[in-house]
Amino acid sequence: MKKLIYLSFLSLLFFACNSEVSNKQSDVNETFLKNSETMQALFESFAAEAVDYSRFSDEVVFKGTLLNSPDSLNLDQVKEIHKGFFAKYDVKHLGEFNYLQGVNPETGDADGSVRMYYDMEVTNSSNEKSVVIPIYESFDFDSEGKAIYVQWYSDWTASLESIE
Repeated sequence: MKKLIYLSFLSLLFFACNSEVSNKQSDVNETFLKNSETMQALFESFAAEAVDYSRFSDEVVFKGTLLNSPDSLNLDQVKEIHKGFFAKYDVKHLGEFNYLQGVNPETGDADGSVRMYYDMEVTNSSNEKSVVIPIYESFDFDSEGKAIYVQWYSDWTASLESIE
């Protein structure tokens, strides 16, 4: 009888813990889907040269791979970069975006952040030369669903130089 009570107690404990983990994972998945929708809207607004900057936190930090740029950029700096970029280039995203669940670098647990690989075609408006740039980007979000940390890896400098 003691074994049966002990086994029942362990089973309840297991299912209670498993349920808690399942609920937490469900919340993270829901956050990831919501954040993926935010990213889709940002990419669409970027391609339309009308970036929806309201989707970024005021404290957002941008880190990327631009030759001779500061280690990190703030939102005002990125707005200025976009202004110059859109005056000179047109963009088109190629293919579908495949958003990937990000993880907390300290714990390794899924955290609602979003990563993806994609190709962007950039065309110089003055000479019609184009280049396809393969890009990896990741976005972390605050509790309000606004992008708080953005990083990208691509060879922007050489790619844009190739169409000058």
